[in-house]
Amino acid sequence: MSSAILGELITLSRSLGEPARDLAMLGEGNTSALIDPETFFVKASGKTMATAGSDSFVEVSLTRALEVLGGPDLSDTEVKDALLFSKTNQADPKMPSVETFLHAYLLSLAGINFVGHTHPTAVNAILCSQHSKEAVSGRLFPDEIVCCGPAVCYVEYTDPGLPLARHLKLRVEEFIDEHNMAPKVILMENHGFIATGKTTRDVETATSMYVKTARILAGTFAMGGPRFLSPENVARIHTRPDEHYRQKQIGGL
Repeated sequence: MSSAILGELITLSRSLGEPARDLAMLGEGNTSALIDPETFFVKASGKTMATAGSDSFVEVSLTRALEVLGGPDLSDTEVKDALLFSKTNQADPKMPSVETFLHAYLLSLAGINFVGHTHPTAVNAILCSQHSKEAVSGRLFPDEIVCCGPAVCYVEYTDPGLPLARHLKLRVEEFIDEHNMAPKVILMENHGFIATGKTTRDVETATSMYVKTARILAGTFAMGGPRFLSPENVARIHTRPDEHYRQKQIGGL
Protein backbone atom coordinates (compact mmCIF):
# COMPACT_ATOMS: atom_id res chain seq x y z
CA MET A 1 0.00 0.00 0.00
CA SER A 2 2.77 2.46 0.89
CA SER A 3 4.41 1.96 -2.52
CA ALA A 4 1.14 2.91 -4.26
CA ILE A 5 0.81 6.03 -2.11
CA LEU A 6 4.42 6.96 -2.82
CA GLY A 7 3.73 6.57 -6.53
CA GLU A 8 0.79 8.96 -6.28
CA LEU A 9 2.90 11.42 -4.32
CA ILE A 10 5.69 11.31 -6.90
CA THR A 11 3.20 12.01 -9.70
CA LEU A 12 1.67 14.91 -7.77
CA SER A 13 5.07 16.37 -6.95
CA ARG A 14 6.31 16.24 -10.53
CA SER A 15 3.10 17.88 -11.72
CA LEU A 16 3.28 20.70 -9.19
CA GLY A 17 6.96 21.16 -9.95
CA GLU A 18 6.53 21.31 -13.73
CA PRO A 19 8.44 24.49 -14.71
CA ALA A 20 5.81 25.64 -17.20
CA ARG A 21 3.21 25.83 -14.41
CA ASP A 22 5.29 28.40 -12.49
CA LEU A 23 4.31 26.95 -9.11
CA ALA A 24 7.74 26.06 -7.74
CA MET A 25 11.29 26.19 -9.01
CA LEU A 26 14.54 24.55 -7.97
CA GLY A 27 14.08 23.20 -4.41
CA GLU A 28 10.94 25.24 -3.65
CA GLY A 29 7.83 23.69 -2.18
CA ASN A 30 7.12 20.34 -0.62
CA THR A 31 4.49 17.63 -0.66
CA SER A 32 3.34 14.90 1.71
CA ALA A 33 1.03 11.91 1.89
CA LEU A 34 -0.46 9.95 4.76
CA ILE A 35 0.56 6.29 4.67
CA ASP A 36 -1.47 5.14 7.68
CA PRO A 37 -2.55 6.67 11.01
CA GLU A 38 1.03 6.47 12.27
CA THR A 39 3.27 7.44 9.35
CA PHE A 40 3.55 9.72 6.33
CA PHE A 41 5.87 10.57 3.46
CA VAL A 42 7.27 14.08 3.14
CA LYS A 43 9.66 15.54 0.59
CA ALA A 44 13.26 15.51 1.69
CA SER A 45 15.00 18.84 2.18
CA GLY A 46 16.67 20.18 -0.96
CA LYS A 47 14.97 17.78 -3.38
CA THR A 48 13.34 19.21 -6.51
CA MET A 49 9.68 18.42 -7.07
CA ALA A 50 9.94 18.48 -10.87
CA THR A 51 12.33 15.52 -10.81
CA ALA A 52 10.85 13.72 -7.80
CA GLY A 53 11.52 10.02 -7.45
CA SER A 54 11.30 7.43 -4.70
CA ASP A 55 14.51 8.78 -3.17
CA SER A 56 13.01 12.28 -2.88
CA PHE A 57 10.89 11.44 0.16
CA VAL A 58 11.37 10.46 3.78
CA GLU A 59 9.03 8.31 5.86
CA VAL A 60 8.20 10.10 9.10
CA SER A 61 6.43 9.10 12.30
CA LEU A 62 3.29 11.19 12.64
CA THR A 63 3.29 10.68 16.41
CA ARG A 64 6.89 11.86 16.84
CA ALA A 65 6.37 14.90 14.61
CA LEU A 66 3.21 15.91 16.48
CA GLU A 67 5.02 15.51 19.81
CA VAL A 68 7.63 18.01 18.64
CA LEU A 69 4.90 20.36 17.40
CA GLY A 70 3.25 20.34 20.81
CA GLY A 71 6.50 20.46 22.78
CA PRO A 72 8.76 23.28 24.00
CA ASP A 73 10.51 25.86 21.83
CA LEU A 74 13.67 24.55 20.21
CA SER A 75 16.88 26.05 18.90
CA ASP A 76 17.77 25.58 15.23
CA THR A 77 20.12 22.74 16.18
CA GLU A 78 17.43 21.09 18.29
CA VAL A 79 14.93 21.39 15.42
CA LYS A 80 17.37 19.61 13.13
CA ASP A 81 17.76 16.84 15.71
CA ALA A 82 13.97 16.64 16.08
CA LEU A 83 13.52 16.25 12.33
CA LEU A 84 16.03 13.41 12.29
CA PHE A 85 14.35 11.84 15.32
CA SER A 86 11.00 11.94 13.53
CA LYS A 87 12.18 9.62 10.76
CA THR A 88 10.98 6.02 10.95
CA ASN A 89 14.27 4.81 9.50
CA GLN A 90 17.22 6.39 11.27
CA ALA A 91 19.59 4.85 8.71
CA ASP A 92 18.05 6.96 5.94
CA PRO A 93 20.55 9.80 5.41
CA LYS A 94 18.00 12.25 4.03
CA MET A 95 16.70 15.18 6.08
CA PRO A 96 12.92 15.70 6.12
CA SER A 97 11.68 19.08 4.92
CA VAL A 98 11.85 21.92 7.43
CA GLU A 99 8.06 22.10 7.03
CA THR A 100 7.59 18.50 8.21
CA PHE A 101 5.75 19.59 11.36
CA LEU A 102 3.29 21.64 9.33
CA HIS A 103 2.59 18.63 7.13
CA ALA A 104 2.19 16.38 10.17
CA TYR A 105 -0.47 18.63 11.65
CA LEU A 106 -2.46 18.93 8.43
CA LEU A 107 -2.31 15.18 7.77
CA SER A 108 -3.64 14.57 11.29
CA LEU A 109 -6.91 16.26 10.33
CA ALA A 110 -9.88 14.23 9.15
CA GLY A 111 -10.21 14.00 5.38
CA ILE A 112 -6.67 15.16 4.55
CA ASN A 113 -4.44 12.52 2.97
CA PHE A 114 -2.30 14.70 0.70
CA VAL A 115 -0.75 18.15 1.05
CA GLY A 116 0.85 20.25 -1.68
CA HIS A 117 2.85 23.37 -0.77
CA THR A 118 4.01 25.57 -3.64
CA HIS A 119 5.10 29.17 -4.31
CA PRO A 120 3.00 30.18 -7.36
CA THR A 121 4.16 33.50 -8.80
CA ALA A 122 0.57 34.65 -9.36
CA VAL A 123 -0.35 33.91 -5.75
CA ASN A 124 2.83 35.26 -4.18
CA ALA A 125 2.43 38.52 -6.10
CA ILE A 126 -0.62 39.04 -3.88
CA LEU A 127 0.80 37.54 -0.67
CA CYS A 128 3.83 39.82 -0.89
CA SER A 129 1.69 42.95 -1.32
CA GLN A 130 0.74 45.54 1.28
CA HIS A 131 -2.95 44.61 1.49
CA SER A 132 -2.86 40.88 0.83
CA LYS A 133 -5.12 39.86 3.71
CA GLU A 134 -7.89 42.21 2.61
CA ALA A 135 -7.39 41.22 -1.04
CA VAL A 136 -8.11 37.53 -0.36
CA SER A 137 -10.90 38.09 2.15
CA GLY A 138 -13.77 37.17 -0.18
CA ARG A 139 -14.84 34.82 -2.97
CA LEU A 140 -15.02 35.98 -6.58
CA PHE A 141 -16.82 33.27 -8.56
CA PRO A 142 -18.67 29.95 -8.05
CA ASP A 143 -15.94 27.54 -9.22
CA GLU A 144 -13.53 29.10 -6.75
CA ILE A 145 -15.94 28.04 -3.99
CA VAL A 146 -16.48 24.58 -5.48
CA CYS A 147 -12.76 23.82 -5.82
CA CYS A 148 -11.22 25.86 -3.00
CA GLY A 149 -13.92 25.98 -0.33
CA PRO A 150 -15.95 28.87 1.12
CA ALA A 151 -12.89 30.81 2.32
CA VAL A 152 -9.12 30.72 2.53
CA CYS A 153 -7.18 30.26 5.74
CA TYR A 154 -4.76 33.20 5.99
CA VAL A 155 -1.55 32.82 7.99
CA GLU A 156 0.56 35.86 8.81
CA TYR A 157 4.27 35.67 8.06
CA THR A 158 6.11 33.48 10.54
CA ASP A 159 9.63 32.06 10.51
CA PRO A 160 9.54 28.85 8.41
CA GLY A 161 9.75 25.56 10.24
CA LEU A 162 8.45 24.87 13.72
CA PRO A 163 7.26 28.47 14.45
CA LEU A 164 5.28 28.52 11.20
CA ALA A 165 3.75 25.11 11.90
CA ARG A 166 2.54 26.29 15.30
CA HIS A 167 1.10 29.55 13.99
CA LEU A 168 -0.55 27.76 11.07
CA LYS A 169 -2.11 25.28 13.50
CA LEU A 170 -3.66 28.17 15.42
CA ARG A 171 -5.14 29.74 12.30
CA VAL A 172 -6.42 26.41 10.98
CA GLU A 173 -8.12 25.66 14.29
CA GLU A 174 -9.84 29.05 14.10
CA PHE A 175 -10.91 28.27 10.52
CA ILE A 176 -12.37 24.92 11.57
CA ASP A 177 -14.28 26.54 14.41
CA GLU A 178 -15.79 29.06 12.00
CA HIS A 179 -16.45 26.86 8.97
CA ASN A 180 -16.81 23.38 10.51
CA MET A 181 -14.32 21.96 8.02
CA ALA A 182 -10.59 21.94 7.39
CA PRO A 183 -9.40 24.52 4.84
CA LYS A 184 -8.75 23.41 1.28
CA VAL A 185 -6.52 26.42 0.69
CA ILE A 186 -4.04 28.02 3.10
CA LEU A 187 -2.27 31.25 2.18
CA MET A 188 0.97 32.08 3.99
CA GLU A 189 1.90 35.75 3.93
CA ASN A 190 5.17 36.53 2.09
CA HIS A 191 5.68 32.80 1.70
CA GLY A 192 3.35 30.65 -0.36
CA PHE A 193 0.35 28.44 -0.93
CA ILE A 194 -0.93 25.15 0.49
CA ALA A 195 -3.64 22.90 -0.93
CA THR A 196 -5.01 19.95 1.04
CA GLY A 197 -7.21 17.06 0.01
CA LYS A 198 -8.36 13.52 0.36
CA THR A 199 -6.82 12.72 -3.03
CA THR A 200 -3.99 14.06 -5.17
CA ARG A 201 -6.63 15.27 -7.59
CA ASP A 202 -8.13 17.43 -4.84
CA VAL A 203 -4.74 19.07 -4.33
CA GLU A 204 -4.25 19.58 -8.07
CA THR A 205 -7.74 21.03 -8.47
CA ALA A 206 -7.45 23.49 -5.59
CA THR A 207 -4.00 24.57 -6.72
CA SER A 208 -4.99 25.18 -10.34
CA MET A 209 -8.21 26.99 -9.47
CA TYR A 210 -6.61 29.24 -6.89
CA VAL A 211 -3.84 30.25 -9.27
CA LYS A 212 -6.62 31.26 -11.69
CA THR A 213 -8.30 33.12 -8.82
CA ALA A 214 -5.10 35.02 -8.09
CA ARG A 215 -4.79 36.11 -11.69
CA ILE A 216 -8.41 37.27 -11.79
CA LEU A 217 -8.03 39.02 -8.45
CA ALA A 218 -4.97 40.92 -9.66
CA GLY A 219 -6.86 41.90 -12.79
CA THR A 220 -9.77 43.35 -10.82
CA PHE A 221 -7.55 46.06 -9.39
CA ALA A 222 -7.21 47.56 -12.88
CA MET A 223 -10.96 48.26 -12.76
CA GLY A 224 -11.61 49.43 -9.23
CA GLY A 225 -10.87 46.31 -7.18
CA PRO A 226 -12.65 43.01 -6.48
CA ARG A 227 -16.43 42.69 -6.27
CA PHE A 228 -16.77 39.80 -3.84
CA LEU A 229 -19.79 37.54 -3.75
CA SER A 230 -22.02 38.13 -0.75
CA PRO A 231 -21.85 35.69 2.20
CA GLU A 232 -25.30 34.48 1.13
CA ASN A 233 -24.05 33.80 -2.40
CA VAL A 234 -21.06 31.90 -1.06
CA ALA A 235 -23.15 29.83 1.35
CA ARG A 236 -25.60 29.00 -1.43
CA ILE A 237 -22.89 27.64 -3.75
CA HIS A 238 -21.11 25.87 -0.89
CA THR A 239 -24.25 24.00 0.20
CA ARG A 240 -26.05 23.27 -3.09
CA PRO A 241 -26.44 19.50 -3.72
CA ASP A 242 -25.68 19.87 -7.43
CA GLU A 243 -22.46 21.71 -6.63
CA HIS A 244 -21.52 18.97 -4.16
CA TYR A 245 -22.00 16.43 -6.95
CA ARG A 246 -19.88 18.50 -9.34
CA GLN A 247 -17.26 18.93 -6.65
CA LYS A 248 -16.95 15.16 -6.33
CA GLN A 249 -16.59 14.77 -10.09
CA ILE A 250 -13.93 17.47 -10.30
CA GLY A 251 -12.06 16.17 -7.28
CA GLY A 252 -12.35 12.55 -8.26
CA LEU A 253 -13.73 11.46 -4.89
